[in-house]
Amino acid sequence: MNQTTRVVLAEGIGTAVLVIGGPGTAIFTTNWLATAGASPSVGALGVAFAFGLSLLCMAYLIGRISGCHINPAVTVGMLLTRKQPPAKAAPYIAAQIVGGIAGAGLLALILSGTEGYFAAAQDAGFASNGYGVHSPGGFDLLSVAIIEIVVTAVFVLIVLGTTDESGVPKGFGPIAAGLGLTLVHMISIPVSNTSVNPARSIATAVFQGDWALGQVWAFIVFPIIGAAVAAGLWMVVGPEQPQVADTASTA
Repeated sequence: MNQTTRVVLAEGIGTAVLVIGGPGTAIFTTNWLATAGASPSVGALGVAFAFGLSLLCMAYLIGRISGCHINPAVTVGMLLTRKQPPAKAAPYIAAQIVGGIAGAGLLALILSGTEGYFAAAQDAGFASNGYGVHSPGGFDLLSVAIIEIVVTAVFVLIVLGTTDESGVPKGFGPIAAGLGLTLVHMISIPVSNTSVNPARSIATAVFQGDWALGQVWAFIVFPIIGAAVAAGLWMVVGPEQPQVADTASTA
């Protein structure tokens, strides 16, 4: 198997696991299931840790193969700081989107095993991101734009810093990235249900199948803007000559 195929498969698998671990936790431990007696609710804190742990585990697993971006915003940040060759950005992002949709599809398949659960999950939002009446706290589009840009910038900055050769000691990058993702979810779940990752947002929107598809544009645009902000900041505060590499590993 050639290196390009290995990288694409790694990014697809990693993003699928992130969607199963993050949105999956939100869906399977949400209030409507808890009310039905199927599962206790873990709340926003539990969901935040589910996202962080999913990234941490995948970073150790596939970091040496692809760098474990598993997020188009991270790939854009790496591209803009010249840590990612332009020719490899499109395959990364395509693999992330396909992998995310595959992960959400597995969640839908599992939910279909009990009558009415998939439809109930769709009605509950299928862990999708939203604004206005579909924001967990009823926040408007401007609030969602601000929070998504800010927390994505923070997260991508963490990744850029921990993947730099002069960053944290080797092997500790996944811990910083995983805890960083946990942190930004703790901040922003009440506002937007936290995207910071267009692939994750697209995946859940596809299976929610209604209002989420109409709002998913925001969770593509705002995280990408946040990634660009992070890249600009890193070019100022980071090393004067960023390293150019085929992959930028968090491992």
